[in-house]
Amino acid sequence: MKKRSVTVNDLMQHDYVYFLVEPMGRNFHPDFRPDVTPKQMLQLGVFGGKYLTDCTHEFPADWFAKAKLCHEPHDPKLNYFGVNASQPLSVWRRNGWLYEEDPRGWFQWYCRYYLGRRCVDDERQIKRWRAVSRQVAQIKKNCPRQCARSPAETKAGIASLGLRFAPALGVARSSIRLNCFVPGKRCNQNE
Repeated sequence: MKKRSVTVNDLMQHDYVYFLVEPMGRNFHPDFRPDVTPKQMLQLGVFGGKYLTDCTHEFPADWFAKAKLCHEPHDPKLNYFGVNASQPLSVWRRNGWLYEEDPRGWFQWYCRYYLGRRCVDDERQIKRWRAVSRQVAQIKKNCPRQCARSPAETKAGIASLGLRFAPALGVARSSIRLNCFVPGKRCNQNE
């Protein structure tokens, strides 16, 4: 693939340039196998629709065709599970979860990685993702059949729950560990 540059000018970055060195959605690190694409996450209303609203030009237009976006403060009703799954950016900064080239956090890193960018932060972000994936396995293993969801919906749901989707999410809350969530229903195990 021929290396291609992307120049970003949005509310958080000005004249930031990165390069796409892999084909979109391909050649991921062998330890990184996400079940949900950025497009699917946007359609599920991650972060209450308040994500990437000022930088749609950076990413493929089809990602936003059916995305649930909110130009005001986030709206939990847009989220697939109808819950507030957002933390203020100040929390991310305070915890050192941000990489300077991705000031919006893990999801921005993932969108750029999916597009084909590779950077020095990839290893750290993939480790964070893997930490959440272990929690997903626990939920799937301990979730009653009537609450079973597809892998994509399960991960999107976990993202929506407040595990702070991203391997910044890395440390899942123990109270969530054995719970399964579906729209309008909560199935608890071992409480």
